[in-house]
Amino acid sequence: MAATIKTAAARHPVPASAGVGLRAAHLEQVLSERPNVPWFEAHSENLFVLGGSLPARMERICADYPLSLHGVGLSLGSADGLDQRHLERLANVVDRYQPALVSEHLSWAAVGGRHSNDLLPLPFTREALATTVTHIGQAQDRLGRELLVENVSSYLRFADADYSEWDFVAEVVRRSGCGLLLDINNVYVNSVNHGFDPGEYLRALSVGSVREIHLAGFTRKTDLPVPLLVDTHSRPVDAEVWALYAQALDRFGPIPTLIEWDADIPPLPILLAEAARAEEMLDERRLLAA
Repeated sequence: MAATIKTAAARHPVPASAGVGLRAAHLEQVLSERPNVPWFEAHSENLFVLGGSLPARMERICADYPLSLHGVGLSLGSADGLDQRHLERLANVVDRYQPALVSEHLSWAAVGGRHSNDLLPLPFTREALATTVTHIGQAQDRLGRELLVENVSSYLRFADADYSEWDFVAEVVRRSGCGLLLDINNVYVNSVNHGFDPGEYLRALSVGSVREIHLAGFTRKTDLPVPLLVDTHSRPVDAEVWALYAQALDRFGPIPTLIEWDADIPPLPILLAEAARAEEMLDERRLLAA
């Protein structure tokens, strides 16, 4: 059953425009130059720190820019249950910075007290669905707001499944009452790795469920007997991902879109150029809708 979600007390709403991920390499430049960026997204766990200069710097950025927080450590699909200490720390960060959007990954990373430094894919079973929906509800209740969940990249499939990936994602969103952070790069990566039609994935999702979109670059492995793409966030968005993004905009309309780049991070102008391309595509959809 969907939880009752309170209205988020954001300082600034995230517009249906193209933002970029806020990374340590660009923090001082953002503070000194105040670039013309519609919004930023920061990793939630990076803000768990209480001391030092980072909290004050983030307060300055939050004063001028809309902010989205994106987590990697809540392990929503873990059979162990939610880490309550992690959830409390996340709630404190949300209370402090009042972001417009808060998101996590539809994955698991811990079992039996052992933690993996990765976003592990879920089995698409009824049991995993029920567990994940319960944990999303617990997180939303504690945060007092809607949580967005992101579809993740994967490089294997479990032998047992009751759903396709896209039907599993759609059902999680429907049953929990959460929103969807649709990672277009991950949809494309998985479509190549597992051999499905990415357009079918998009068509399975409720139009009103998508609150945010991610775009990123992947690495193509060329020394294997089968095609394999790795979600590295280390290069520009691929042409096929741009094409799939266009399909997503046709279906869902203009949605806040983020350029993610987490490895081999380039100068800020390169990220802004990627965002500008996404903004052009958003503008085209706005014109068509006018």
